Amino acid sequence: MRLHLIDGTYELFRAHYAPRPDHVGPSGQDLKATVGVVSSLLSLLHDAAEDVTHVAVAFDNPIRSFRNDLYPYYKSDEGVDPALRAQFDTVEEGVRAIGIAVWSMREHEADDGMASGAARFRDEVDQVRIMTPDKDLGQCIRGTRVVQVDRRQMKVTDEAAFRERRGFAPASMPDYLALTGDAADGFPGLRGFGEKTAGMLIGAYGRLEDIPASAADWSVKPRGAPQLAATLAAHREEALLYRKLATLVETAPVATSLDEVTFRGVPRARFEAWCREVGSTSLPGVPRRWGE
Repeated sequence: MRLHLIDGTYELFRAHYAPRPDHVGPSGQDLKATVGVVSSLLSLLHDAAEDVTHVAVAFDNPIRSFRNDLYPYYKSDEGVDPALRAQFDTVEEGVRAIGIAVWSMREHEADDGMASGAARFRDEVDQVRIMTPDKDLGQCIRGTRVVQVDRRQMKVTDEAAFRERRGFAPASMPDYLALTGDAADGFPGLRGFGEKTAGMLIGAYGRLEDIPASAADWSVKPRGAPQLAATLAAHREEALLYRKLATLVETAPVATSLDEVTFRGVPRARFEAWCREVGSTSLPGVPRRWGE
């Protein structure tokens, strides 16, 4: 038995900017992204290799979260295409209409929702499959029990593959991001710390606190080590803040039982009614697994 956790906000943005036909609803609203997400999820439900039995989709709604109170430059709704922002509620309705549980995050982010779901249910299922390429979610990987799946590249990353690629344990991902920064989330990291240097140091020490203050005491010797050590010493508090921003919450409000995320088939009447609401004539014929 698997639990599939999907980053709905990522899917919404991807569908909005994808080279697919536009879709305008009966009210004149741009619904290209919403229809694209529903179509993509129906494809996942039909994928025999994935064998979806338990599934939830987490959304940022709004994008702003508690992290904006910690760091004012953290990502927010500012600059989001209004046509896309207007679909945040509509897409959640569409996902519910195909019988999939929706975790709509308010104070938290979709990433926190997926992290919380993985932490809550990883001991109750054979595998949790986190369906997003977002590197933040790498910190949730545990052996082969919790894995990360990039559907576009058809790539599955378990803990062994993560360690081979990154050179450190999944749990150290927030420390790594504290050094490199994360442009998608809006925090810069520390000057001079690229992926290779940060990976080398975090691979050797695991946590920011365990990196010796003096480069002379480092067991690894990245290029420019003395300057890097000086930068880390001068900006340690900033690095700790960035790590806090990058650390996913595992106690966000999500389902309390697997029954709440069980996929029982697409509810025909509800789905067909939703298709009429958005003006789709092609989607009603797509589902293959009908429920009540």
